[in-house]
Amino acid sequence: MSHPEEIGPSTRCVRATGSPCDPGQPLSPSPVLTSTYHALPLGEAGDFYGRNSNPTWRVLERALAELEHADAALVFPTGMGAITAVLRALSGGGTVLVPADGYYQTRVYAAERLAAYGIQVRSERCEAFTEAVRSLARAPQPSVVFAETPVNPTLDVLDLRATATAAREAEAMFVVDNTAATPFGQTPLDFGADLVVAAATKGLCGHSDITLGYIATNRADLAEAIALERTVSGVTTGPFEAWLAHRSLATAALRFQRQCANAQAVAEFLNGKPQVRSVRYPGLASDPSHALAARQMKGFGSLVSVTFEDMGTAQRFLARSELFAEATSFGGVHSTADRRARWGDAVPEGFLRLSIGIEDERDLLADLQRALA
Repeated sequence: MSHPEEIGPSTRCVRATGSPCDPGQPLSPSPVLTSTYHALPLGEAGDFYGRNSNPTWRVLERALAELEHADAALVFPTGMGAITAVLRALSGGGTVLVPADGYYQTRVYAAERLAAYGIQVRSERCEAFTEAVRSLARAPQPSVVFAETPVNPTLDVLDLRATATAAREAEAMFVVDNTAATPFGQTPLDFGADLVVAAATKGLCGHSDITLGYIATNRADLAEAIALERTVSGVTTGPFEAWLAHRSLATAALRFQRQCANAQAVAEFLNGKPQVRSVRYPGLASDPSHALAARQMKGFGSLVSVTFEDMGTAQRFLARSELFAEATSFGGVHSTADRRARWGDAVPEGFLRLSIGIEDERDLLADLQRALA
């Protein structure tokens, strides 16, 4: 599949979501809402049951594959549905390495479910993750390296190329959770990842109205194994949700660009404020991950992590803000704030993960000024 770099991200989105040129046919494809198809002649390939395939899935999967620079993509009803299917299909009897400071549900699933089947589960923080990959021993059953960058919620950045090299030397499969960055921020397959997984619920769908996950890969064997896992486990997406997601993709790059610009302004505004202990955003020149992020990311994303003096200061900010809704998840058009300690993340009580929306920059900064006054 060709992925020309000369066209811009919004052009990629529009091209990926349009119908094939067919005179007299709709420019935008319609959803196929069915669970059962008329039977085909014996031995002929095609759709026959809604748990196995749907034309609306395929339209969305083609678009996602193009955005991720992949040959194939598979959709799932949630990001965790995609993550767990990948781990079940690929872990075999080897070791699984997951982020110790990444999305907590991934870590919980690996520790509580995979370990119960005798799979060795290891976890490591971002700053030591690549070295942990280098320590993996080559084994008859290949290991799975499941990375996340930027790490949610601390926003540390992992060196994708170095980690891919380490995984290849250990003969391990390298999977990258690309939820926070989106394919507009980075395309991990271009850095050597074997497979990308993401929650499109967040930035790609972007309207806080559906949940959706996907995987993307250039390896046909991985796509086949995960497709079989999806079918037999029944972790499949409704065609209407797939259609809504496909409809959202056309404006995804536009939203991402606006969110990145707003996030940069918010991070710069908060950095150094007396009520704020620290601000993390890969786009800040002072951020510990900035140099690495600038080398491998095309946009720094919608997330800003801010640590206030204490929980009381964070709660007062939430109570006073008129534009930041207190809500979990991220990547939507609305700006939100989430105090992650309430969910058990290993962060200070005054830590907030801000998801920056598409509001006007001056209004966001004015709201922050009022909330901090």
